[in-house]
Amino acid sequence: MGLENYIHYAMKSLLKNPILEVLQEIKIIKILKQSNFVKRDVGHPPFQILLHFLYMLIMQKRQSSFIKQSESAFGKDAYYRFIKESRYNWRKLLLLTSSALLQKIKPLYKHGEHRLLIIDDTVEPKRGKLIEGSCKYIWSNKEHRSINALNIVSLNYADSHSTFQLDFSIKMNESKRLDISEFTTKLHHRSNAYKRKSEIVKGKNTLAIEMLERALDAGVEADYLLVDSWYAKPDFIKQSNDLGMPVIARVPNNKLIWNFKGKHKTLNSIYNNLKNIRHKQSGKHGKIGYKYFDKIIEHSVLGRVKLVFLHTGKDLLVFISTDLQLLAKEILATYKKRWNIEQGYKDLRNLFGLGKEENRIYEALIAKITLSMFAYNIVSYINRIKHEPQTLGELFRDLECELESLAISMQLFIKILTKISEIQNVVKENKNFLEIIAVLSAYTKKELGFMCES
Repeated sequence: MGLENYIHYAMKSLLKNPILEVLQEIKIIKILKQSNFVKRDVGHPPFQILLHFLYMLIMQKRQSSFIKQSESAFGKDAYYRFIKESRYNWRKLLLLTSSALLQKIKPLYKHGEHRLLIIDDTVEPKRGKLIEGSCKYIWSNKEHRSINALNIVSLNYADSHSTFQLDFSIKMNESKRLDISEFTTKLHHRSNAYKRKSEIVKGKNTLAIEMLERALDAGVEADYLLVDSWYAKPDFIKQSNDLGMPVIARVPNNKLIWNFKGKHKTLNSIYNNLKNIRHKQSGKHGKIGYKYFDKIIEHSVLGRVKLVFLHTGKDLLVFISTDLQLLAKEILATYKKRWNIEQGYKDLRNLFGLGKEENRIYEALIAKITLSMFAYNIVSYINRIKHEPQTLGELFRDLECELESLAISMQLFIKILTKISEIQNVVKENKNFLEIIAVLSAYTKKELGFMCES
């Protein structure tokens, strides 16, 4: 065994990069090639640039700070070109990596736990008038008013322990700041970026079904699809059912959307007819008490479905399940897990830079949002496979410290060795000393992907 192999063997057991280990586990190089992240004649390898972006997000460093503090960073133009490249298939990258991570945690599932797909949308405020894909008037539930923002429709995976981001689309309404024809980059009609841009004018339900189809085609396995009242329309639920994905949803109490067969056609009419039935049950959510019951009803489009009527004493909420075998209690308990994604959005904003993209070009926005979700998925996976899972925020801070400490420590260690090598007698009496420094430096850069100044 040569000197270089001895050093590699010794360092491999000590110098561990949790992010790089996960990327190697899911065969990221293969996924990048499948997603058309291929190095051209000039430039840096896409994998190295992707790795740098992940470090920036997890270590919470701005691009300018990362370039300044890391000896291995590339020029700023390399990063800008990377996120604006029209040939890269960012959607495929996110979907294939998340699918690979889900396959890795599959053995951890316990019998009886439901694996869920959740479709929801979030609003990210954007002040700039020239931000491509943004709209003047998008209703914000947080601010209770219409704001200038991006509307992101996303597909997410959740179980009892983890949440993963699978796919997303930007939805633009009639109050758009810029028309598609006014977007900066003129794209070839066969490029991945052009296809992504073309979907921006589609309806939310259409975008949601397309995302569901892609996830199922990628091999993502789940037991139910959860949606809120916006998506809970008969045609949407039927399309999901036809794809083999049962739906649990909160139903809008709107007689124009929901009409059932029989004498009592509207939700209010059905409830008033059944509210005195004997098998009414009670429950509590926080301080709010409620009563509920279920009934199987015939619908002209969906056929037989199970409705759960829940009354808080003030409001009537109705939930639907296309799985008739589920008990009312199970339907309500499963639907509550839809709120997992709200915590996911909160973590994405607070920890992974969602909404802080310093770009106005559509292709760059897609890239930066994808990178935020990809980093989120990696941290979520690391948290899941740990024996003592933490909150995502706690683990995030641990990883941030661990990565920076590794990079700084190795950089200082190599500098110390370099200083020692300047002592003439040391090099003279230890002929392999300079070779050791070179091997240590190369291996550290390979395993960490960058070197940091203290």
